[in-house]
Amino acid sequence: KKKKKKTAMPTAEEHKNLGNAAFKEKRYKEAIQHYTDAIEADPTQASYFTNRAFAYLRTEAFGAALADANDAIVIDKNFVKAYYRRAAANMGLCRFKASLRDYETVCKVCPTDPDAQKKKKEVEKVVRRMAFEKAIAVSEKALRDDMEEQMNKMEVEASYDGPRLEGPLTIEFIQAMMARFKEQKLIHRKYAIDILLQAYDLFCKLPNLTAVPIAPGGKLTVCGDVHGQYYDLLNIFHLNGLPSPDNPYLFNGDFVDRGSFSVEVIFTLLSFKLLYPQHFFMSRGNHETINMNNMYGFFGEVTEKFNKQMADFFTDVYNWLPLGHVIQDKILVVHGGLPSQDGVKLADIQTVNRNKQPPEEGIMCDLLWCDPQPQMGRSVSKRGVGSQFGPDVTKRFLEDNGLILLIRSHEVKDEGYEVVHDGKCITIFSAPNYCDQMGNKGAFITLKEDLTPQFTSFAAVPHPEVRPMKYASMFSGLLGL
Repeated sequence: KKKKKKTAMPTAEEHKNLGNAAFKEKRYKEAIQHYTDAIEADPTQASYFTNRAFAYLRTEAFGAALADANDAIVIDKNFVKAYYRRAAANMGLCRFKASLRDYETVCKVCPTDPDAQKKKKEVEKVVRRMAFEKAIAVSEKALRDDMEEQMNKMEVEASYDGPRLEGPLTIEFIQAMMARFKEQKLIHRKYAIDILLQAYDLFCKLPNLTAVPIAPGGKLTVCGDVHGQYYDLLNIFHLNGLPSPDNPYLFNGDFVDRGSFSVEVIFTLLSFKLLYPQHFFMSRGNHETINMNNMYGFFGEVTEKFNKQMADFFTDVYNWLPLGHVIQDKILVVHGGLPSQDGVKLADIQTVNRNKQPPEEGIMCDLLWCDPQPQMGRSVSKRGVGSQFGPDVTKRFLEDNGLILLIRSHEVKDEGYEVVHDGKCITIFSAPNYCDQMGNKGAFITLKEDLTPQFTSFAAVPHPEVRPMKYASMFSGLLGL
């Protein structure tokens, strides 16, 4: 009898090469697994850790990328690429001074490297700019009052050929505005300020968790991240109908950043919120924050399309967005996930001071940043902020609060949604082909009186030739994106 030949196990280097091939084809999760196999086969190679760190950066797992870069430096403190990766991970975590220190290290080791010198100068600009803006920042009330004064004095030129807002918002104005946005034209700054001021005043009056009813015989549509993909937002409305009292929507955060039509997205959503305050709902996401907006394009986009003062005022508007919603007293909807501590009640969430930038820990941070995991218990988040929570945590939280389901967003999913934790935790993501490169579908959830979720997946639609992150080009290079 012939002996069967044993199949040789791939070597560490072969695993690395497989990872490189997957990375080149933008299959980042597969690349991470191959690099992990390479590390397990030979944990002494710093390059395996930096390769995996690069793949983690592409999936926004900045905490995991930071850990790999640190491990690479322990293995070889002279491995320059490790400092590059750590600098990018710290940028992703908005730890700009730590990022600058690593670029300074790279420049000392490679003083003639033009790329290192360029990135060091760019981060220095960021650090200086943030220090300057902090020094000249005006109070929230002063900025709001100044914006209102500007609006009242502003004249709309006769040459302006867009829709005019003469009195309260109407569906006719919104539809004309949406059509204008589709043609890559803007509304007049006077009207943009008016919408922002009204939204600010409305959000200030809302609780941290807003109750959302479903009318008898009615329905509610829940959408996840849109990320500035305006033409995909229009497609949602094409597939599911425009918002109305009979067709209510809940958008669960991360309206902006990444996509380069964030201005168009946010003014559309804010306008519907103002028109139908009891039938259109918006939760705060981790990208409705100043650091994310500086990093991923929204701040730059608003500054270019309108001006910097308006970009600053968006920060004040976002600070007042609700942290979540409770549908029919039974379904909790938040952008990220559950609190990192047991025993938190919905009443505790209602007492949080949300009018601020999210801290790096605590209930507010968790609601915007945490992710589910298949394992029981909790673990450190690969993002570097928040934590990961298991099915037991979800079950316990829901039971403690008389709930039956958690709906959250925050993560790209191949079909636009994912159901985990024995059906008690749903992720919904509504930005198809995220950043024009992920190949995922988007999705939305339809809920009726029986609260059984129904899912609709949809593909990306064409958009004008404006690349994602157009208004964040400096940062995209620093992050290796």
